[in-house]
Amino acid sequence: MNKTTLALSLAASLFLSPAFADNNDRNTASIPRFDHVFLIMMENHSYGQIIGDSVNAPYINQLANSANLATNYMGVGHPSLTNYLEVVGGSNFGIENDNSPNWHNATPSPSLIDPIAGSGMDLATPAVDTTNNGTPAAPIYNVPFDAAPYVARTIADQLADANMSWKTYQESLPASGTVDQVNYSDGIYSNLSPADIVNSGNVQKLYAVKHNPFVYFENIQQNADPKNGLGNVVDFEGINGLYADLRSDDVPNFLFIAPNQCHDMHGVGNGSAFCAYDPNPPTQMNPTLIQMGDATVKQLVMAIKSSEAWKHGKNALIVMWDENDYSSNPNQVAMIVDTNYGVHGVKTNKPYNHFSLLKTLESGFGLDCLNHACDKNVQVMSDMFSTRPAR
Repeated sequence: MNKTTLALSLAASLFLSPAFADNNDRNTASIPRFDHVFLIMMENHSYGQIIGDSVNAPYINQLANSANLATNYMGVGHPSLTNYLEVVGGSNFGIENDNSPNWHNATPSPSLIDPIAGSGMDLATPAVDTTNNGTPAAPIYNVPFDAAPYVARTIADQLADANMSWKTYQESLPASGTVDQVNYSDGIYSNLSPADIVNSGNVQKLYAVKHNPFVYFENIQQNADPKNGLGNVVDFEGINGLYADLRSDDVPNFLFIAPNQCHDMHGVGNGSAFCAYDPNPPTQMNPTLIQMGDATVKQLVMAIKSSEAWKHGKNALIVMWDENDYSSNPNQVAMIVDTNYGVHGVKTNKPYNHFSLLKTLESGFGLDCLNHACDKNVQVMSDMFSTRPAR
């Protein structure tokens, strides 16, 4: 990826949006100080493919009706990784693909993504993306945005600096518990397994590193800070996993929860019939993927709401999709917010996107905005997270 020096980025920031700024949006007053935020990231379905489909997604639609629903929420770009980076860092950090990390920058490779560090410039999102699951006959459209300087930080770094905690829970990490240099895994085997297993093509990529944005950053790969390193990446199961944390009430302030690719509605090419996808839209949507995703969301939400952590303090639960990958329509996705403290039943048509969410999370945690979350046209999602009804 292209990097610039810090001096060049700081100079550019005089003319473009700041990488850091005070998060003093006047709409933040109705957002409480968060104790815990549980963010469940789902995959690759448009708003219209989820909301209203009470046959394949009954639980999600029930949650959308009882909690708060953003009816005009947009992914920023394509493919998946860029959206994940924009949710947690407010920038694509000069990345426009789903490539794996060039772990520790050991051997330079144009097909891998060097560890993100320092500062640099965004890459503009392509107006038409055909590099992922789109095709020239059925492209995926997105409105491009101008390049801007970034600082290579995420909300994870901000929380650690503020003596708060975070974890990302990634389902189907290898049984060894290894995270470093793992690009894919079926929960047992991974790309680090013996070549006679990996090269056979039998390893289903249930865990995909492109859905784990934090490990693309140099400081996380270096693992020098025990509170802000690879130890913050854990599975759903295990003694330090999601369900163990929920049962023990040992829950971080921010939980980024990524089900595996059979459970997040993405699908895998060598999966079962229930987990398969057709690479040619519009037949790509597999109803069983939606059904499995709906069951997964139900299991996760019920576990979260049964935990002691959910019962105390001010807590928010988010169910969202990264991008509208199966359609050439505008990049509109479903985004649901439930809280244990505030308004419910809100249906808002305000224009929000992943930068809006990041700015809102930073506001609720008392942090400054970061990168594109600082853009003047990015609104805090006060109506979705409010302690009181809008006037």
